Amino acid sequence: MARLSVKEAMAAVVATGGDFARLLERPSCDVSLYKPLGVDPQKPHLKDELYVIASGSGRFECQGGTEHFGPGDVFFVAAGTEHRFADFSSDFATWVIFLGPRPSN
Repeated sequence: MARLSVKEAMAAVVATGGDFARLLERPSCDVSLYKPLGVDPQKPHLKDELYVIASGSGRFECQGGTEHFGPGDVFFVAAGTEHRFADFSSDFATWVIFLGPRPSN
């Protein structure tokens, strides 16, 4: 069993000096915490993913639509889909769960 807390995940993000920390890697999924600063520069990913909002609020843009979000909200994004977080609060952070095996290069 693996337990991940928001506090420990935030510390891991700070330790990377960036905005993202991969916390759990398994053949069937990866779990990370993402905490962008000011702007979300994401590009479409090769794997399906789930976002579980850990803290903060803002807007989520995906496939031409926009949804407001807050803690506890969950978004599914299919592989290859343009998406990003916008107008988010300074305390925004989200769990990122990449689903399925890693694509082979």
